[in-house]
Amino acid sequence: MHELIPKYYYFIDKLDIEEIKNLNNKIAIIYRNYQNKPKNNEIKKFYNFCKKKKIKFLISNYFDIAIKYNLDGFYIPSFNNKFYVKKIFFKKNFLIVGSAHNIKEIKLKERQNVKLIFLSPLFKTEKKNHYLDIIKFNTLSKTSKKPIIALGGINLKNIKKLNMTRAFGFSGISHIKKIIK
Repeated sequence: MHELIPKYYYFIDKLDIEEIKNLNNKIAIIYRNYQNKPKNNEIKKFYNFCKKKKIKFLISNYFDIAIKYNLDGFYIPSFNNKFYVKKIFFKKNFLIVGSAHNIKEIKLKERQNVKLIFLSPLFKTEKKNHYLDIIKFNTLSKTSKKPIIALGGINLKNIKKLNMTRAFGFSGISHIKKIIK
């Protein structure tokens, strides 16, 4: 079931081809910028580059763009409680993913019909002092049968601790390019 679902995700807030030019194609890209809706020409250019490099490209919170440009998928942030999927026909392997921080949000993402759930933050980050750590992460991940992606605070110092989690994969913002080569 999981062979078509990427295990690694890289969050970006700019559609900068230079940023992903040397990225391993095992890593999927999630564009997550809630302040600036991307322009049509930017999306087309970036997505065409991703297709050429065989990198999956998902967009966060702009469902209309994901459908219009036939992107690889759509990311539903934890604060988004809308239901997008009813009987809309998607291309084969269209990936809907979402993030959660607690049981209530995990159950919401399941009702939103996501294929996998980003559970965060696993480790302490610069922005958040509150984090799950391994025991709470594993406990929360057992509440869903969906594959779980670890998110938050993952770096070269703690990457080996992921082996102690029930995570299917992991994601990041700053360190993922250093970890997956």
